[in-house]
Amino acid sequence: MKGNIIRERLTKLRKCMKEKGVDALYIPTSDFHSSEYAGGYFRCREFFSGFTGSAGTLLVLQEEAGLWTDGRYFLQAEEQLKDTGITLYKMKEANVPSIRDFLERTLKEGQTLAVDGRVISSGQWKGFVGVLEKKNIKICLEQDIAGTVWEQLGKRPQLSKEPVWELSDIYSGKPRKEKLSDVRKMMEKQKADIMLISSLDDIAWLFNLRGNDIPYVPVFLSYALIEKEKVRLYSVEEVFSMGLKEKLEKEQIFLVPYQQIYEDITKIEEKQAIWFDQTCTNAALVQKIPEHCLLIRKKLPTVKMKAIKNRTEIENERKAHLYDGIAYCKFLYWLKQHNFEQKTKISIETLTEISVAKKLEEFRKQQKTYLMPSFEPISGYAEHGAIVHYSATEESNAILYGENFLLMDTGAHYLEGTTDITRTIVLGKLTEKQKEHYTAVLCGNIRLSLAKFPYGVCGVHLDILARGPLWDRFLDYKHGTGHGVGYLLNVHEGPNHIRREINARNSSIPLEEGMITSNEPGVYLEGEYGIRLENMILCKKIEEKEKMELEKEPFMEFETLTLVPFEQEAILPEMLSKKEKEWLNQYHKRVYQEISPYLTKEEALWLKEAVREIK
Repeated sequence: MKGNIIRERLTKLRKCMKEKGVDALYIPTSDFHSSEYAGGYFRCREFFSGFTGSAGTLLVLQEEAGLWTDGRYFLQAEEQLKDTGITLYKMKEANVPSIRDFLERTLKEGQTLAVDGRVISSGQWKGFVGVLEKKNIKICLEQDIAGTVWEQLGKRPQLSKEPVWELSDIYSGKPRKEKLSDVRKMMEKQKADIMLISSLDDIAWLFNLRGNDIPYVPVFLSYALIEKEKVRLYSVEEVFSMGLKEKLEKEQIFLVPYQQIYEDITKIEEKQAIWFDQTCTNAALVQKIPEHCLLIRKKLPTVKMKAIKNRTEIENERKAHLYDGIAYCKFLYWLKQHNFEQKTKISIETLTEISVAKKLEEFRKQQKTYLMPSFEPISGYAEHGAIVHYSATEESNAILYGENFLLMDTGAHYLEGTTDITRTIVLGKLTEKQKEHYTAVLCGNIRLSLAKFPYGVCGVHLDILARGPLWDRFLDYKHGTGHGVGYLLNVHEGPNHIRREINARNSSIPLEEGMITSNEPGVYLEGEYGIRLENMILCKKIEEKEKMELEKEPFMEFETLTLVPFEQEAILPEMLSKKEKEWLNQYHKRVYQEISPYLTKEEALWLKEAVREIK
């Protein structure tokens, strides 16, 4: 049934394409700001493909259609694209063409590729132009064909207009006046007259403002033009309270209608230098910049500034992880009290992937400063755990039985910061293979946690620490080991990351003191189970007294922020080195010390047993 619906939608889309003289239509997963998550208004790719993953690109031609996505979503995409007529292209797999290669190979001279110029970055657009102009292939940026057809079908949501609110300095740690001063100093150094900011998280961070226009990310639809004396903030005026507008105006920050950016950008005076990041500024906007302007296409300083958390943010993040640890431990106690039967029977109270995820959020909601989930929860039982970014639906919602693993990757936004944690939970007796795999993943997590390295080292240098125990067993995982985490912003935030691809974006960015990164190795056996263990780790300098006396350059290490125990029943102690056992026992001791005062007597007794020392 679903496949038929998608086919019907594609038929209507192709009809419109033909009428407009378009041979290929490029539909990415993006909004006007290159955000990771897109609000309902922007989910054209999902509407016309049926694929609900958070990353992927749909390409529609008259005779065929393809969807490109990465290793996190292969299994999910295979399932959701059934009977749609859409071919799945597994990115970075052998003999799988990139979209650009496919277009170069498939499109004929003189044909037209269309994309809504507002949902493709300037950098991506330039890449297409470089390849396709050789074959005299026209690239049309002026039409939102997919959105138009969606609207004709009468089902497209409206642009979000949620209220904007101010994040107090007690949470941000730095007033926006000081942040703007720092940015202007960088502009002066770069000889830029104007800075154009399109990325929503950078704008929210810079102005200490938050919103709710994107699922799971507390940001608001906006652009910013920063000049030497004033700021124009392009957004929906009615979502700002009168008091907040007046406060901003006193600081020379003036609200301007959201869409007016496309007109104002054309009026930049001659010889002025405008600084923007082409990886997140859309092509339609960049095309409107007058030719007489000097273009500075560089990453904006706000990216690194917001990644390096200040002292206030770090202390707040510690509090956020304490609150999250309390909620999670209460949830684990609750879950462990259930008498799960074998698969032939159902437990007295039937629990499902969706119901346990909702229960975990209930415990988080009990924390006073809880705001919302930081991403869509991943709750995958047994074989569903092998789907890296699995999202349970009413159709797929599995019942939990007294066997195998439950993989739960969840997170939360608190006023004090953002959390992201994965625990693979034991629901019954395990096989030796399951224990071996769990312990290998745990070893990888611990080895990365224990890392000490000289300043200047990048995440790509450390990735092997997490993968090593798995590689020893000829196992691997098709996702990064770690991603940066924002402060009450994106749960996936650059520039810091830990992954093995040496040519990946930001692969040469050193890990700085104050950066928070995930630590999440895993192993996935299709049709059987998945295991992922994730903690948040804070990069910091090693105190001088702990350093080698002869080493003058600073050395770095990680502080683990997450406070939730690992599963003792799944650990093979003989696989852990002495050093790894020491770390695990110290970590568990710390979890108990910090979490137990906030638990009931029964919960605390359970936690004490859960963190017992491993010999």
